[in-house]
Amino acid sequence: MAGGGSDAAETTSLSCVQCGKPAHLQCPKCMELKLPREGAAFWLVYIYIYNFVTQDCFKGSWSSHKSVHLKAKLSTSGAQNSDSLNEGWRYCLRKGKARTLKLPHFDWTGALRPYPISNNRTVPNHIDIPDWALDGTPKIEPNSDLQHVVEIKTPEQIEKMRETCRIAREVLDAAARVVRPGVTTDEIDRVVHEATIAYGISYLGDTHLLSIIISSQSLAARRSVNEVICHGIPDARKLEDGDIVNIDVTVYYKGVHGDLNETYFVGNVDEASRQLVQCTYECLDKAISIVKPGVRFREIGEVINRHAIMSGLSVVKSYCGHGIGELFHCAPNIPHYSRNKAVGVMKAGQTFTIEPMINAGVWHDRMWPDGWTAVTADGKRSAQFEHTLLVTDTGVEVLTARLPSSPEMFPWLDA
Repeated sequence: MAGGGSDAAETTSLSCVQCGKPAHLQCPKCMELKLPREGAAFWLVYIYIYNFVTQDCFKGSWSSHKSVHLKAKLSTSGAQNSDSLNEGWRYCLRKGKARTLKLPHFDWTGALRPYPISNNRTVPNHIDIPDWALDGTPKIEPNSDLQHVVEIKTPEQIEKMRETCRIAREVLDAAARVVRPGVTTDEIDRVVHEATIAYGISYLGDTHLLSIIISSQSLAARRSVNEVICHGIPDARKLEDGDIVNIDVTVYYKGVHGDLNETYFVGNVDEASRQLVQCTYECLDKAISIVKPGVRFREIGEVINRHAIMSGLSVVKSYCGHGIGELFHCAPNIPHYSRNKAVGVMKAGQTFTIEPMINAGVWHDRMWPDGWTAVTADGKRSAQFEHTLLVTDTGVEVLTARLPSSPEMFPWLDA
C-alpha cells in the first residue's frame, strides 16, 4: 500500500476509527503528511492486504477523517509564499517533464499567470491505472482500430460505464462543494484525489493533470481576463471573488473511463460571466437533446454553434468531444462548431462525450509554456461543460447526469 507501514507489533495499540478493531497500518495520506501515529490508523489496510473487511469501513469514516488532512495542510503550508517553493513547489514545463523556480517567459494573452504546482500525488499500488496515467501519453490508444470505427458497447461494457460515470459525477460534486474564494486549485485537486482513492479508483489527476480551468476577473490583481479554455493545471493560486472555474474530472474504473466537467461561479460574478456560463450550459443541453440513432455526428456542432452565435459568443474549434470507453479518446470525434466534417451517424450502444468550449471573444487559442493549458488568443473569458453519453434505442442516456444529491450551483436550474 502506498505510504508503507510498520509491522503489527508496533501498532497493535491502534484501533480503527470506524469499527474499533485493531489496525496495523496508517492511512497513507496521514503518513504522507507525517501526522502522529496515534489515532491515524485505519482498518482500511486489511481491505487489500489481509482482506479481512470490506471497503465500507474506510468509506464510512472518510467524510470526517479527511478534515484531518486539510487541517494539517493548512497549518503547515503557505501555498502562495516562498515556503511553498522550499517544499517542492515549481512551475510546470513540457507537460510536467520539467519544472522551474522562475515564472516562464511568455507573451501572455491576458492577466492570468501560472503559479507553482505541488509534487505529484501518490496512487496506491492496488489501484489499476490506464497506460497514460504516469506521463499523460496513451500507448495503446493511438494505434487502436477504435480510432476509425465507432464501437458498439456490449451490455456488460455499458453497465461498467454507468457505474464509472456515476462515480465520476460524485467526485466532481465533491470538488464543486469546496469551490469558494480563498481555496487554491491545488486543494481542489487534493479533494478529487482523495475522493477517488476512497473509491479505489484512479483519475486523470493522479499525475497532477486534473483539468482545472480558472478564469479570473479581479480588476485589482488579474484584470478581466478569464482566458483559460481547457487543460489548466491545479496550482497554488487562490480562487478570487468573481472568478469562474471549470473542473474537469476523468475517472478510470473496472477498465473503462468516465468523463465530465462543469464551470462554477466563485463568489460574486459579473453578469457577462454569468451569461457566458449559462449559454455554454445551454449549448451542451441543446446538443444532448438531438442525440438518438440515425442523427449525424456533425449535427451536434450545428446546434451548438447556432446557440452560441445567437448570444454573441464563439465556439472553440481546436478541441472536440470524443468516443470513450476502455480507451479514453477514440472515434467518433465530436466537433462543436458548424460546417464540420464529422463522419457517421449515431447508433444505439455508442458512448461519447460532448464538451463545448465557448468564448466571449474570438475562438482562436494559444498554449502556455506548460504544454497543457490552452487559453483564448485575445485574453477574454471562456467556459465549458461536458457529459458522457450513451445512445439508446430511443434516444440518449446521460451517464454523468446530475444527481439529486448534486450541489445547487446554477441559478437557472433552480428557477
